[in-house]
Amino acid sequence: QVQLVESGGGLVQPGGSLRLSCAASGSISRIDTMGWYRQTPGKERELVAVTNRDGTPLYAGSAKGRFTVSRDNAKNTVSLQMNSLKPEDTAVYYCHGAIHSSRWEDYWGQGTQVTVSS
Repeated sequence: QVQLVESGGGLVQPGGSLRLSCAASGSISRIDTMGWYRQTPGKERELVAVTNRDGTPLYAGSAKGRFTVSRDNAKNTVSLQMNSLKPEDTAVYYCHGAIHSSRWEDYWGQGTQVTVSS
């Protein structure tokens, strides 16, 4: 079994910063892409930032210049540093990993709420 566990969400004022972390555990032989998506009520889940195994990042346009995704392959972790947060960044953020255990599968964390409000 594979689990992704997120931490670091919360309430922050506009212009503030938050750091999200995600750790993958279980019977893992390899992780390909790993990163973050977000979802607001009534909308589809959308990509925020992901990174492939060599660390090359891919950002949504809304995240470029403000968010930084990083991963530690030795620890099976991925983090998202979010700066200059805006109210429109308010969402549930989900960690995602393309992980090979007995086969390749997409795994998701339980989600962590990020609220940007004064």
